[in-house]
Amino acid sequence: MSGVALSPLPTTVPVLLATAVGTALCSASANTLNQIQEVPFDAQMARTRMRPIVRRAITPLHAATFAGISGIAGPAILWTMTNPTTALLGAGTIALYAGPYTWLKRKSIANTWVGAVVGAAPPIMGWTACGGQLIPSPSYPIHLFPPPFLSSLSDTTILDPTLINTPLAPLALFVLLFSWQFPHFNSLSYFVRGSYAQAGCHMLSVLNPRKNALVSLRHALILVPTCSVLIPLSGLTTWWFALSSLVPNIILLRASWRFWNNGGEKQARTLFRHSLWYLPLVLGMMMVHKQGIDWLQWIGLGTDDSAEESEDGHKEVDTPLQS
Repeated sequence: MSGVALSPLPTTVPVLLATAVGTALCSASANTLNQIQEVPFDAQMARTRMRPIVRRAITPLHAATFAGISGIAGPAILWTMTNPTTALLGAGTIALYAGPYTWLKRKSIANTWVGAVVGAAPPIMGWTACGGQLIPSPSYPIHLFPPPFLSSLSDTTILDPTLINTPLAPLALFVLLFSWQFPHFNSLSYFVRGSYAQAGCHMLSVLNPRKNALVSLRHALILVPTCSVLIPLSGLTTWWFALSSLVPNIILLRASWRFWNNGGEKQARTLFRHSLWYLPLVLGMMMVHKQGIDWLQWIGLGTDDSAEESEDGHKEVDTPLQS
């Protein structure tokens, strides 16, 4: 839904709702297929032994039927209500999560990176649902939006939606979601590492706790230039977001540093709690600082400067972004 909200292209409430429902169904299918395959392993872990298939609240056939229906319905809704690109992304997340990710969990620590790709897909689906593209081309080039002091554009300039509709914008969303998952999951996996070890999962927190914390710190560092450079440079937000986002990023970075420096369960839990509020806050801040939005005017407190009286008495009207 954040991907839809941040898109500069026109959209409708049905598209927003269809994207949310279709993506949720894809997620439900992927998670169900994952749990069907992991019953013997989930039964060994305290955090998963109460899952419905493990405790026999439903049968594997019941679960498989649900996974099949939701796995077909999700992409079908996305295909009919949005576009084929979004539907294919949804189907791809199901295949990647239920296939390589689940298989790799007992084979290689690479499972976490594969899972992070799946987790970073939903906002990209929101972007494409509005008609945004992902691949640059001669007719669809990458546009950069430097800071106002380096550009003729100001933060209040109403920009052409086709300029902001650039492949750099969904890439910025992807990087944000991808990197956020490492402080989030690596801290969680640390204080449940005993269960992962018992189930035979190849998690970095089990095999190399020190490196597990280092990866969290590394991606917390990546989030700083992502928010303060890449996102405003892509045109998703104004450059005020580069400054305001420093506060949550510094808090998350500080918690990641303490997790790496001390490596204790207390520090892991603190980092995990910070990761829970970080993502919705940053996405909300991106919406507040969205390029071309005058919130004072939107709530009726600002003045409409889009209609200006010319010298010969005619009005010149600028067309604002539809979003």
